[in-house]
Formats: sequence, C-alpha cells, structure tokens
Amino acid sequence: MSSLTNVQPTSTSPPFDPSSNRILTGSVVPRKNLTPGERDRMYCLMEIYFAGTHRVQFEADLAEKEAVVLLRDARSTEIQGFSTLMRIETEVDHQEVVAFFSGDTIVDQQYRGETTLSRLWSRTVFAEADRIVAERPSTKVYWFLICSGYKTFRFLPVFFREFYPNPAAPTPPEIKRILDALGERKFGDQYHPESGIVRFRSPTPVRGGVADVTEQRLADPLIAFFTCVNSGYRLGDELACLTEISRSNLTRAGERAVGMRSGHS
Repeated sequence: MSSLTNVQPTSTSPPFDPSSNRILTGSVVPRKNLTPGERDRMYCLMEIYFAGTHRVQFEADLAEKEAVVLLRDARSTEIQGFSTLMRIETEVDHQEVVAFFSGDTIVDQQYRGETTLSRLWSRTVFAEADRIVAERPSTKVYWFLICSGYKTFRFLPVFFREFYPNPAAPTPPEIKRILDALGERKFGDQYHPESGIVRFRSPTPVRGGVADVTEQRLADPLIAFFTCVNSGYRLGDELACLTEISRSNLTRAGERAVGMRSGHS
C-alpha cells in the first residue's frame, strides 16, 4: 500500500473557530518511518482517552499497519491526533474484496470540530480505491472499521449513504458475509459473527467523560441504535461496520471531504 503515502501528503484545515489558534496540519506517513518520539506521543494520546492500554499491545497493533495519518498543531507541531490504516484483501462469494481497516484513531478534544482528519483520510483512501478499481474493475472496495464509541459510528451517516449496521435497513446477506469474513480474518475468535461484535481479551474502553451516553444523547436515533446493537460498549466491545468506498455512496459532506465538484455524482 505504498501509494497511500503518496496521496495528499499534507493538508491544512481552516480554523473551525475564528477565535481559536488551534489549527491542525495532517500528513500520511509510512508506519515504518515513525520516530520513537512520534510513537511515544501517539501512545500518550491513547492513554489519555482509553483505559486498559498497554504499550506492548499498542506496538503490536501498530506493527501490522502500513500507514499512519498524523495530525499536528500548526504552531507547536506536536502530534494531537492520529489514525492508522491497513489494507485487507480477501475473496467472498467469488468476488475480490479490498478493505481499508482503520485502527486506533484519536483527535485531542481541544481540536473538536477540526476536519483535517476526515478530509485527509478520505482523499487518501479514495485515491487508492480509484487506483485499485482502475487496475481490477471487478474489485469491490470497502471501509472496515470497529466502533466502541458512538462518535466514531456517527462518521458513517455523515459521509456515506449506505453503511452497515444501519438503523434504517437490515444488513443485506451479501454484506454480512463480507463483514464476517473480514471480522474473522482480522480478529479470529475475538469476532462474534452472531452479533457483529469484536470482544477483545484485553479491551481498551473509552474513558469516562470522553463519549458518555446521556439520556439527552439517547434521543438521537443513531446513538440509541448504536447502544442497542453494541450494549457492551462501556466495557470496550467494538461494533464491526462496513461501507463501500465509492463516489456514488458519498453524501454531500462526503463529496466535500473527498474534494469532488459540487453537484458531481
């Protein structure tokens, strides 16, 4: 997946708050190029936002990834967020499948509302998906992710028209087979196909106060759905999710993130 690190190498977001100086710049770098100091800062962010973290496990998870999206404060250059990426290839129902899996993903809360990560991730992954489909037109390309908090799950309807699990429609059998194949390939017996949940033997739940589900938030049907299908989210259970990476599957917000022309479909 070397081409991932050649697409949109740097992205700077405009201020999300006119009175704020907190602006992020982003870059996609090969995992093998991370410095010890960058790894230390990434793990520090993990400890801040997730309980039960262990450096050995963090390094093991990182070792299987090909690329990392790094977010830095534009002034101090300190890392304030990151997301990791790997590609999984398999065949389901005689169909070639390529899935981009998002691993650990964190943005420091003081940069809440910043869009650098979503724009840089989208442009990078869609450019690589375009390359794959150009070379192998019959291949289906997906985003495979796991969610232990509702904030991650909410990215799906913001950027994609169809995604699963979905409160508006049951998961089609062919999508369920792909999701199960990816879940079992990536997580082995820690993936439970009957529920679509990844239950880690050493979970790292989101810390209290980061993404708490209040009665007010449960009024949001999407959050209510998430807590219903992933009732163990407080313990670190992860909901496996899938959406097709295709331009026709993008919402208007998704089109803007990818950089499509207005009105383009």
